[in-house]
Amino acid sequence: MTTSLLALGYQDNWVHILTSAFMRNALIGGTLVALAAGLIGYFIIVRNSAFAAHALAHIGFPGATGAVLIGLPVTVGLAVFCVGGALVIGALGKRADEREVATGTVLAAATGLGLFFSSLATKSSSTVTNVLFGNLLAVSHQQLVTFAVVLAVIAAVIAFIYRPLLFASVNADVAEARGVPVRALSVVFMALLGLSITMAVQAVGTLLLFALVVTPAATAIMLTARPGAAMAVATVLAVVSVWCGLAASAMFDVPPSFVITTIVSLIWLAVWLSARRGASQPTAPSHGAQA
Repeated sequence: MTTSLLALGYQDNWVHILTSAFMRNALIGGTLVALAAGLIGYFIIVRNSAFAAHALAHIGFPGATGAVLIGLPVTVGLAVFCVGGALVIGALGKRADEREVATGTVLAAATGLGLFFSSLATKSSSTVTNVLFGNLLAVSHQQLVTFAVVLAVIAAVIAFIYRPLLFASVNADVAEARGVPVRALSVVFMALLGLSITMAVQAVGTLLLFALVVTPAATAIMLTARPGAAMAVATVLAVVSVWCGLAASAMFDVPPSFVITTIVSLIWLAVWLSARRGASQPTAPSHGAQA
C-alpha cells in the first residue's frame, strides 16, 4: 500500500503544502474562477455557446503571447483578446447559427496570429505552457484582486440582466418580438463570457477550460430544470472540484488542472449514466389502467 502511494508521488508534508502561501492563493483564486464559471455556465448551455466558450480560450492565446512580446502582464493580453473577440462574436451573431460562423472566423484569425506571436517571443515557452494547461499554483496576489473585481462585475451584471437574458436565451425570436434587445444582450453576455474565460484560462488552461466552464453547468441541467437551482448546482460542482483538485495536487504531486477536470468529467459521466438508466426503465402501469 505504502509503495503504491509513493509510486503515485504521495507527499507526507501535504498538510504543510496546503497551508502554504502559494496554495492559499491557489485556493482563493480557484474558488473565484469556479464561482464565475458557475454563474456564466448555465447561459452558455442554454444559448448553445459552448463552441464560443472553447474558441475564446484559444482566441486569448495570441493576447498572452503578444503581451509577453511587449512586456505587459499576461492577464492584460488575455483580457484584451478574450473580451475583444467576444464582442466581435456577439455583434456579428445574434442567433446560435450566426454565432457559429462568426466564432469560427474569429478563432481562425486569432490562432494564426497566436502562432506568429509565439514564433517571435523567445521567452514565451513557459507562458505558452501556462496558457495551454493552466498554472493555478502560480496565481499571485495581484491576480487575486483582479479575479475578485471581475467576479463582482460578472455577478452584478448577470443579476441586473438576468430575466431578459434568460428570455432571450430560451427563445430569441419571441423575446425580440416582445421588445427585448436581443443583440445588445448577446454582446453583453459575450463580454461577460470573455471575462470569465480570461480568469479560467489562468486556472485550468486553454485545452482544459471546457471542463470547468461548461461541464458543471451541463451536469446541473441534467439534475434540475430550474435556472436558479441549475446555476447554484453548477457553482457548487465547480468549487468542490477545484478544492478537491488542489488537495489531491498537494497530496500526490500532480497538476491540479488534471485532477479538477477529471473530477468534473467523472461527475458528469455518473449523472449522465444515471439519467439514461432512469429514462430506459419502463414506467409501471397505474392501478387505474389495470382496472
